[in-house]
Amino acid sequence: MSKETRNWLSRNVLVGFTEKRGNAWHYREGDQNHYPGPIPVEDVHHRLFHWTAQEKELYVKAEVGEGAMLIPGRKAIVRSDTGAVLGIFRAGYQPHQYGEWLLDNVANIIDDDLQIGSAGLLREGAVAWVSVEVPDNIITPEGVVFRPFLLAATSFDGTVATTYKRVVTNVVCDNTMRAALDREQGQVFRVRHSAKSLSRLGDARDALGIVHGIAEEFSAQVASLSSVKVDDRTFERVVNLSVPMPQGGPDGAGKKRAVALAEKKRDALWRMWREDDRVAPWNGTAMGAWQAFNTYEHHERAVRKGAARAERNMMRTVSGEIETADAEVVHRILALAA
Repeated sequence: MSKETRNWLSRNVLVGFTEKRGNAWHYREGDQNHYPGPIPVEDVHHRLFHWTAQEKELYVKAEVGEGAMLIPGRKAIVRSDTGAVLGIFRAGYQPHQYGEWLLDNVANIIDDDLQIGSAGLLREGAVAWVSVEVPDNIITPEGVVFRPFLLAATSFDGTVATTYKRVVTNVVCDNTMRAALDREQGQVFRVRHSAKSLSRLGDARDALGIVHGIAEEFSAQVASLSSVKVDDRTFERVVNLSVPMPQGGPDGAGKKRAVALAEKKRDALWRMWREDDRVAPWNGTAMGAWQAFNTYEHHERAVRKGAARAERNMMRTVSGEIETADAEVVHRILALAA
């Protein structure tokens, strides 16, 4: 079950540049985790990364008596402040401390004029991220307002390799999106938690390029997609292929539920395509069709019981699930529109 309640998010997520993009959905009057401008590095260290991940020997209860037996070749990673166990790994695993890998190392990769736009902890501190952004929003001629940023993330539970990736936020709907959907080189740089981690960090700047370059790439992508016409008939074909109705098999409760879920998703996509303010400005284009699917993924796709949407969205951004979904739907839209 997720621990990312409103109270958790208020204490463990910092949101910057609110004068440019507004408050996060979990903002509450009196919270001190929102900043009109960039987030001071000192606040990230003091409020989020004030603890370290410690390596501890791992034991199991002995079969006889009250003693314990050491498990060779295994270790536990625990929080230094609470003692919470974050993960269990083989001996070769090297924890990447948040302050070093998400702040100090990022400072060596980026330009000096880029500033912290958000930072946070998820899963009781087992996952963390920091985004480094340009100070101002960028507006394309097509009216898309976005913010390019470098996302740095890592984990102590094995779910995320240390990752540096170039992403954009569509300000009107707070969606994360990827420029260069053909997956060109220079978009993502990952470092495994191993003894050779540090030897690869010197390659990160060359691999990622400069964050400012995202603005030109994403603006060109928006212009290209906005020039492709997509009518209702084409959008229907995209929806039908993206959300196929269950076929064959027994007509039992399982199939009825699958049919109901598919119909619900199709209805939501059509509603966004025709009526949603986050999609309407680009209706009739490939950009609008992509926007409908991307907005659905962030704001309407079902979240498992007990989970938090904010956690799910950030984890899918870090893991690459969002960019994979974006790439698939954009390629499908362009193929059918052609």
